[in-house]
Amino acid sequence: MKFLIAFAAIVAVALAAPADERDAQVTKYENDHKGIDGYNVAYETSNGIAGKEQAELRTFGDDVAAIVVRGSYSYTGADGQVYTVNYIADENGFQPEAAHIPRA
Repeated sequence: MKFLIAFAAIVAVALAAPADERDAQVTKYENDHKGIDGYNVAYETSNGIAGKEQAELRTFGDDVAAIVVRGSYSYTGADGQVYTVNYIADENGFQPEAAHIPRA
């Protein structure tokens, strides 16, 4: 009897487990490439991951130019909460901001 109860519990947990992340499908993808001047991209997946990013060429002096990127992504954590990260990558490096990321 104990074996049957344990087996039923294991089956219930296995059936309630989320689908394998490797089975996720891209449900939306947009890409607007602007050559050397930058790009815009956005995506969503069937497992709730989403992101968007835009980049533009900026000049930082007479002979210095670089792509500056701004964007965000979101995902559902193991706790069921949706987490969103906003970021910028520029002459000061990669700078993420989110409620769940500790600040110095």
